[in-house]
Amino acid sequence: MTETTTSTAPREHSPEFASAQAALRGLRTDLFQNVRDYRPLPRMATDGPIAQLFGERTRRQLELLPHAVVLSLALISLAIGVMSPVGEFTALLTGPLAAISVALTLVRPVLAWWVSLAAAPILAAASGDLYPWAGASIVAHTAVMAVVAARTRPRTAAWMWAISGVYGVLGGGVLGGWYDSDAVPMALFSGIVLALVVLIQANRTSRRQVVAERTVTAVERDKRTLLEERTTIARELHDVVAHHMSVVAIQAEAAPYRVENPPPELEQAFVTIRENAVAALTELRRVLGVVRVDSAAYPTAPDAPQPTLADLDRLLENVREAGLTVTRTVTGAVRDLPPGVELSAYRIVQEALSNALRHAPGAEAAVEVSYVLGGLGLRVVNGPATGLLKPSPGAGHGITGMRERVSMLSGEMTAGGTADGGYEITVFVPVASAPEADA
Repeated sequence: MTETTTSTAPREHSPEFASAQAALRGLRTDLFQNVRDYRPLPRMATDGPIAQLFGERTRRQLELLPHAVVLSLALISLAIGVMSPVGEFTALLTGPLAAISVALTLVRPVLAWWVSLAAAPILAAASGDLYPWAGASIVAHTAVMAVVAARTRPRTAAWMWAISGVYGVLGGGVLGGWYDSDAVPMALFSGIVLALVVLIQANRTSRRQVVAERTVTAVERDKRTLLEERTTIARELHDVVAHHMSVVAIQAEAAPYRVENPPPELEQAFVTIRENAVAALTELRRVLGVVRVDSAAYPTAPDAPQPTLADLDRLLENVREAGLTVTRTVTGAVRDLPPGVELSAYRIVQEALSNALRHAPGAEAAVEVSYVLGGLGLRVVNGPATGLLKPSPGAGHGITGMRERVSMLSGEMTAGGTADGGYEITVFVPVASAPEADA
């Protein structure tokens, strides 16, 4: 006896069958489901460049422009229906029937289309001269399809046009024959109108997507720039702190040899200091290594000491060679500051002068360094561009980087334009007073 086995695997359909099935599913979703849903026509956005030319009151009125257009189309349909060459009583019935379907698109767009399609044979039979589309029906049904297409997807517009075409074919044969039928002109006219509406909607949707993508890109760029700036600060801090921790470890190891016959307690204390310094240095490198950019991004990682305020003269010479007239003023008693403060102050002045070169070429700039009680003050101010050279627009992230450095040092910073069209940056960084050495 032979056993027969039946396969329970799902049957695979052809791509054509799958496409047809998806199209029919879209037809059911767009035109047969939730037909009576309440979907009021939204107000028009008035944030465009043309709308901004009007006052606030006028812009509020412009928000109702789509509603006014729909009602105007409804009145046109009513007028065509009333002026049809039929009896007065019939015209008073058929005219409002055409206008109702157009006005209904304000609240229930899909239902309005079905009402317009159902009214088409009634209007054609009442008019007696045009079939299967009466004059009022041509205007009203095309207007309904255009409004619905503007509020839905292109697939819905295609289905409405196709079903209306099927009605035109069937209605033309039933109501009077093909010789005088206006099914083909109606199909061409409504097809052109729907194509224009779909193209306008697609263009508008694409522009909104581009604006949204640009906004997201700008936000991501700002975040990336902020992270890169923090990474740079972390790298520079690592270099500064690692240098001093290494010095502490070396001095702690060499200190016992500088004292003749040091007691065991002192030797153990220096050993503990060195071990703690080495452990702290290792932990510092491990933690900061997480936020540092890969070393491949810095092929020329600086092994030399980081710049300080003592290197400002060289920076100013480079800036002058680039075409910026700059002067420096130092007030107060010059003193050594913590390495982090020195490095950040140098970078702030460097970035401020770079901004002046980009945004105000040919201008004059002044750098003021103030050693005051309790901190360090910086002021970098430049005048307006001379007009001889074209400014080079930047990404606008230099100010963000300066604020990050100042915030890291618990300082304060202000930046803004001056009365003469220039730009001014002021910074104050608190610096604790060094304890006096024991006599």
